[in-house]
Amino acid sequence: MAKAALISRLKALIGFRALFVSLFLGSAFVFKIDLFADPRAISLFIITLYVLTIIYALLINRIKRLLLFAYVQMALDLAAEIALIFLTGGIESWFSFMLILTVLSAGIMLNRKAGYIMASIGSILYGALLDFQFYRLIPVAYAGEIHEGQFFYNIFIHTVSLYGTAYLAGYLSSNLERAEEKLEQKDSYLRDLEFFNMKVIESLPSGLFTTDSEGQVLIFNRAAEKITGMEKDNIIGSKIETALPFLENSIRQGRTEEVVRLPDGGKKVVGITISVLRDISGNKTGFIGIFQDLTQLKELESEMKNKEKLAAIGELSANIAHEIRNPLASLRGSIEMLREGKIPEKHREKLMDIAIGEMERLNSIVTDFLTYSRPKPLDIQATDLSALVSDTLELLRNTVHGSGNIIVRLLNSEEIYAAVDPMKIRQVCWNLGINAVEAMENGGQLIVSIRASEDKVSILFSDTGPGMTVEKVGKIFYPFYTTKETGTGLGLSIAYRIIEEHQGRLEVKSAPGAGTTFEIILPRTYGK
Repeated sequence: MAKAALISRLKALIGFRALFVSLFLGSAFVFKIDLFADPRAISLFIITLYVLTIIYALLINRIKRLLLFAYVQMALDLAAEIALIFLTGGIESWFSFMLILTVLSAGIMLNRKAGYIMASIGSILYGALLDFQFYRLIPVAYAGEIHEGQFFYNIFIHTVSLYGTAYLAGYLSSNLERAEEKLEQKDSYLRDLEFFNMKVIESLPSGLFTTDSEGQVLIFNRAAEKITGMEKDNIIGSKIETALPFLENSIRQGRTEEVVRLPDGGKKVVGITISVLRDISGNKTGFIGIFQDLTQLKELESEMKNKEKLAAIGELSANIAHEIRNPLASLRGSIEMLREGKIPEKHREKLMDIAIGEMERLNSIVTDFLTYSRPKPLDIQATDLSALVSDTLELLRNTVHGSGNIIVRLLNSEEIYAAVDPMKIRQVCWNLGINAVEAMENGGQLIVSIRASEDKVSILFSDTGPGMTVEKVGKIFYPFYTTKETGTGLGLSIAYRIIEEHQGRLEVKSAPGAGTTFEIILPRTYGK
């Protein structure tokens, strides 16, 4: 048993002894009960016990052999109890139960062995006392006729009671010790785990906080202090909006990017993810938030975007120059030949047709480029996408009629409404449809389907054409990129831009020999 624990138990025993002496023996004065034949005897007995208690209290922090000290105390307690029984009538004494208290104290305070030792000492002393009384070897009288069997039966009952008490006290003591050991072990594990958790939390490079259900901060790690510029001691116990003002209205789950203004007047961009904190039973107890300083990342991202933008402008300029130079060369050649006047009449008309066609091509390139670079504002309306797609596909069927074995099918036509610009979405569907038809030079099927959920709509254009390589798929939305001999290469770029304006996505899946599928993903409600 640990020294500190034994000292604590001995102090409790000393305190209990003092209380018992005061309560049970001192009460005799209150109730004016003559316990002893000589009234001075009880006073002397109480004084002796108090003196012993004071001596125990003075020695407890100085004694090295505490276990022996405990045995001595309890042995003296038994001696005092036998003396009390002797002075109050022996077999007729009311205080024989006190032996059980000492045995019980030994079993609980020390161990089962101590309980059995005290039970043995108590049984021997009590049995000797009653034997001496029965054979009148001591001057303790008893009223009436008490035969020999009653004396021995009393000794037997007390002996059995003392050993029974020792067994039960020892059993309880051993269980208590095991429970204490387990609790100490658990407590050690919990302290280690708490230390480990705090060490991990404090070592995280990301800011971390936890709050209760009312939004009061419970944990605020070192990285959170560094990001927000606020000390933990000023934040813990207060509302989270003290450190992160954008959470003032409510704490919501999910990922967001917000701007935090620092105490020194600066500001940082943080990306924050908030989740609900639950206990082991699954009940909500608060929130946990993890956030990072994205300021440098955003600056680098902005720089990269500017570089990409400049590179894109350079590439776009080169593509525009290339696209314009070809028809200009044809125009120049045709005009020079016409100016010479040496061309036969029948060839002049052909040259004029070439010149007009190239001018129309130039006009088409400029028109498409303006559509791509300077889009008109959206005219958002609640639109039945099924009807819009159906009308577009009907025009497409009329266009490709007689141009080969091409089948255009719409799988579903139930009403599906979404907030879109109908003219621009019609243009996207037309561009995707024409692109699919032109890809199927040897015929095939274009299958269009519409899927809707509570918050979004998907329109899929799937063709059975030759498909594309991964390299081509990565470039198809670039301006002026085309795999066809004719066309400006702006159709898919314009479609991509229009879908982005609608806060949606345009995705493509393709593989050589497996056809191509374009998927338009649109929110059902614009702006949300």
